Amino acid sequence: MASGIRLAALTSLLASGGTAAFAAAEEGEKTGMPQLDFGTYPNQIFWLVVTLLVLYFLLSRIALPRIASILSERQGAIARDLEQAEELRRKAVAAEEAYKQALADARAEANQIIAEAKAEIQKEMDAANAKAEAEIAARTAESEKRIAEIRSGMMQAVEDVARDTAVEIIDAILPGIADPKLVADTVAAKVKE
Repeated sequence: MASGIRLAALTSLLASGGTAAFAAAEEGEKTGMPQLDFGTYPNQIFWLVVTLLVLYFLLSRIALPRIASILSERQGAIARDLEQAEELRRKAVAAEEAYKQALADARAEANQIIAEAKAEIQKEMDAANAKAEAEIAARTAESEKRIAEIRSGMMQAVEDVARDTAVEIIDAILPGIADPKLVADTVAAKVKE
């Protein structure tokens, strides 16, 4: 505003070419700032009220509703995000429970398979043991039979050797007295003892 007054003063000074206008312009500059001039207070208060009313109108009708709608949208978005997070948390808990259940079922099934495999292996081992024991019993019986045959054959051979030896000893000591039947009966009785 002061620059406008100066410009007007300079324009009038140039137009009149006089020193009186120049003196008035200099005098206006020396009065100071117009906002501190008490004569302009009513005018300044009027424009302050007008400016505040316009500012209030702009804020209340345009800016604040936009801010309120943005805040309500943001609040709605936050609420939706919280609901989605809660739903995802519930799904995660349910998935974890399903995983734990599946893991427990798999362990139970694995334990059952292991138990069945152990039972089958034990059954096969029992069958193999029974078969082996039967084979061992059969071989033992066969071996005992052979041993009995060998023993009886050996006893017969011992008896034959003893009888022949006894007959020869008797013939050597007392020639012609040995009765082979009597010697055989005597040797048989002694071998059986």
